[in-house]
Amino acid sequence: MGESVAEATITSWLKNVGDRVELDEAIVEIATDKVDSEVPSDVEGTLVELLYDVDAVVKVGEAIAIIETFDENIEEKTETVSPKEITNEATAIEKEVENAIESKSIGKVSESGKFFSPLVRNIATKENVSMEELEAIIGTGKDDRVTKNDILAYIESGRSTSKPVDKKIIAEVPQPKVAPVAPVETVKIATPISVSGEDEIIEMSRMGKLVAHHMVASVQTSAHVQSFIEVDVTNIVKWRELNKDKFFVREGEKITYTPIFMMAVASTIKKFPMINISVDGDKIIKRKAINLGMAASLADGNLIVPVIKNADQLNLVGMTKAVNDLAERARKGQLKPDDIQGGTYTVTNVGSFGSVFGTPIINQPQVAILALGAVRKVPAVIETPDGDFIGIRHKMFISHSYDHRVVNGALGGMFIKAVKESLEAWDVKAEF
Repeated sequence: MGESVAEATITSWLKNVGDRVELDEAIVEIATDKVDSEVPSDVEGTLVELLYDVDAVVKVGEAIAIIETFDENIEEKTETVSPKEITNEATAIEKEVENAIESKSIGKVSESGKFFSPLVRNIATKENVSMEELEAIIGTGKDDRVTKNDILAYIESGRSTSKPVDKKIIAEVPQPKVAPVAPVETVKIATPISVSGEDEIIEMSRMGKLVAHHMVASVQTSAHVQSFIEVDVTNIVKWRELNKDKFFVREGEKITYTPIFMMAVASTIKKFPMINISVDGDKIIKRKAINLGMAASLADGNLIVPVIKNADQLNLVGMTKAVNDLAERARKGQLKPDDIQGGTYTVTNVGSFGSVFGTPIINQPQVAILALGAVRKVPAVIETPDGDFIGIRHKMFISHSYDHRVVNGALGGMFIKAVKESLEAWDVKAEF
């Protein structure tokens, strides 16, 4: 599913046990925190077992089903592959199937609603760990789920529900010479909400829940700081009015302001590469590729961020086609997992909703995001050799949110100033 995707939710099985499965035929629909998609089979055969039910959350890399295959080219393969290799591979596959089937001896979900993965259930079965013991293990996975490490630590510690102490680590850490302080327990206080008989209670969508989680996680991860700057885009507005019809006739694409803005951002990132980074603990990962995320609306009103790969290598025509294609497929729900992977910097257009400017939340694991405000006609002071006068200009605000852990105010401010200068230098007579 690509980097940064750790798990997915099974939303629908498209095949039933006993069904014939063709190569590349979709067998299951899944949903991640980024996009919904179908998963095709990479083999032909018969579906013999489903290891997860609908709505189960599965970690990337785990088996979700077993397909019995028949290889018509087995004789051809034995000529180039040694019998020992075939035997070893067959034994490994047989063992994997046995483990997957054996893991079902313990239920996936306990009476209290706690979910256990096939791997955890398989270990529990082999080690004679009962469901009651599984319930008591303190899980360190997402939503307090019991992981492989949790159950192995439980077994190694003599089946004590308290977490085992790593003596090696304690020996290496110098002990403080001050009196111990009792830990302060963090308590989440939920504000009580009163509901009257006329109020409507609406369940959040799956996408809405995921977006809410990621927004809170981003604010808790990055130290958000914002810088704002006003940009005179009169030349760009005039150029578009002069060329939009010719552009459509020649390229078959409608041109908006967005591709021009994206080109300016991409070229500015090349000048300020330390904006194009990620943070990994105490290390900074400097990205070589400039992959621009572009916030786009889905049909249900939610937002998604498809990515324009190697945006700095595209000319205006290429950028326009990339922007229009991703926006169109986002509206139709046709984005693929690869379309939303690998972004290194994000641009969001709050001006499309009439907002003058905004303070966007960073799209983790990136360190900055740019918000484009609405383009407006405003009175402005125009400097000329003959003196200053008031005129009508097209202006907009751009807002830059950045992670103050690694991007200071100087870099954050210089970056949007350079974006401003790039946009204001647009040539009205430019060819496309």
